[in-house]
Amino acid sequence: MDLMERDLTVSFGPWDVDVEAATGETILDAAERGNVGIEALCGGNGLCGTCMVQVEDTTAVSPVDADERNLLDADQLEAGYRLGCRAEVTEDVSVFVPASSRSEGEIVMTEGREIDFEHAPAIRRYQLEFPAPTLEDTLPDRERVLGALESEYGVRADSIDRLALTTLPTAIREGETDDGDLRTTATVFEESEVLGIDPGRVGPAYGLAIDIGTTTLAIYLLNLQTGEVAAVSSKINPQSSHGGDIISRVQHSTRSPEGKTELQDEIVAGINDSVEEVVAEAGIEPAEIYEAVFVGNTAMHHLFLGIDAGPVAANPYVPANQAILRTKARELKLDTNPAAMVSWLPIIGGWVGPDFVADLLVSGVLDSDETAIVIDIGTNGEIAVSGPEETYVASAPAGPALEGAEIAHGVRAKPGAIQAITLDPDTWEPELDIIEDKTPIGICGSGIIDIVAQLFLVGAINRRGRLVDPEDGHGRVRDTEDGSREFVLVDTDEADIEEAIVVSQSDIRDIQNAKAAIQTGISVLLSEAGFETVDKLIMAGGFGNYIDPESAKLLGLYPEVGAEDVEFLGNAAGYGAMYALLNDDAKAEAERIVEEVSYVELAAWDGFHDAFAQSMYLPHRDFDRYPWVKERVEATRGADDEL
Repeated sequence: MDLMERDLTVSFGPWDVDVEAATGETILDAAERGNVGIEALCGGNGLCGTCMVQVEDTTAVSPVDADERNLLDADQLEAGYRLGCRAEVTEDVSVFVPASSRSEGEIVMTEGREIDFEHAPAIRRYQLEFPAPTLEDTLPDRERVLGALESEYGVRADSIDRLALTTLPTAIREGETDDGDLRTTATVFEESEVLGIDPGRVGPAYGLAIDIGTTTLAIYLLNLQTGEVAAVSSKINPQSSHGGDIISRVQHSTRSPEGKTELQDEIVAGINDSVEEVVAEAGIEPAEIYEAVFVGNTAMHHLFLGIDAGPVAANPYVPANQAILRTKARELKLDTNPAAMVSWLPIIGGWVGPDFVADLLVSGVLDSDETAIVIDIGTNGEIAVSGPEETYVASAPAGPALEGAEIAHGVRAKPGAIQAITLDPDTWEPELDIIEDKTPIGICGSGIIDIVAQLFLVGAINRRGRLVDPEDGHGRVRDTEDGSREFVLVDTDEADIEEAIVVSQSDIRDIQNAKAAIQTGISVLLSEAGFETVDKLIMAGGFGNYIDPESAKLLGLYPEVGAEDVEFLGNAAGYGAMYALLNDDAKAEAERIVEEVSYVELAAWDGFHDAFAQSMYLPHRDFDRYPWVKERVEATRGADDEL
């Protein structure tokens, strides 16, 4: 498209932004090139409808196609609504982006549980002072610095970074004292390699802990001398334009030779934007950053490093690399000191990547005598069942529905998103908790969990997830044109979109599928471990932190444990990266975790499909497994209600 002549203009409202476009270019492509924030959770494949826009003159774009007729109803098409990924520009056109389609103002969780550990970073700075060379003392500069490190501190570094070596002669001579000695500061990694030489005495070095999530990107800038967090940046992963799920991005990376490079360039650019933010906030220079520790799932690991991710997305899901991977920042074009050491924590297996290793690192379950379940729920759910003797881990393909993606009115967590819901048990009238108390635009992940749980609790859906007949639906259940049903959560005149906000039968089914994946994974690992119950349930990840525990239990998303036995770690992946940045032994501990846990491939487990089918019921086909849920539902509906 960059080679085509752009002779048309797309005007985007409500921002009054004009973007040049070529004939035949989609509205979404033009928006992305012009940095206009439009959602596209399916990667512009015409599957999710999140890129819906309103076109002022529909004759200025291509005719409606089959995908649009499938996702948009007749009234929307009549009002000029189109999918940005399908409508191609044929003339100058004005486009309005409704609030539900704007990718702005999302809430990204960066908080996590702090842990106590010894402050022992891999990066240390040493103040050196040694005699300047003379005709009688012609020891090379490199050996002079390495010798001073050993004689003054007992540090036996054996190398100096190549780029640091290029400026070494000038740097040490700029620090000459009145006595003729050379005073300098050496920045050393793991007491083995000198990464930088600065003249005179300089302040602390800094490091980055970076969590690349499928949906979000969180960056922490830390003072390596004090261990303090100097600044934090969080944003939506820029790769999201190619799809809200992992598979869409992996497929994009393999469709053409440019796909892999494009995804790598996008995430590096996003990280560099965040680095620019945190160094400005902290008042330092990028060259003062000497280490970065990364975590993320296996696909994010591969895509960031430019590794072919195709095989990890196909049976038998084998990653290219498992051990801790290290390289220099300059190799990845990161805007830090070019000699900075970049490390990724190791991969356990399949989709269980460095982010879950960080979760386990923070949770401490491998060193506990308690039995515990650790869950990190996201587009891909990671699960561990741990006891005193053994820990089993697995990956459950929950899909994006639990995060509000690919459901009828799903949105990310941003102002106007419905984040919590309660239904009156008698009238089914909803009580809504909306982010920033704005007019509702849609339902985010925690909200969709709530509404399905509430529909089950009050009897609007049965244990198979089927909505009741409209005549029994208190005026909120209605038939749809395609012969299905939907529950009206917000009437049209109360929503900040041109239609009612509903929960469709298909949405409920998607949540059931996602729930079943997590529930089955837990059941399989409990079986492998030989446990029926556990002492503790640990929820990791920003999404898990926002889920209402009662709603999750009503659905059977996790086993029945007391509220006092549920622990929330927040963004444990990010905190695990910080731990590894501030204590070099944590990297070895991460490798120990990989060696000691047992990875279970769920799809290969005998009986998996039968277990999954039973988990599709709410909360499970065997209701007696969930006595608290049964009692709660009976108390709400009445003991005579058929369950």
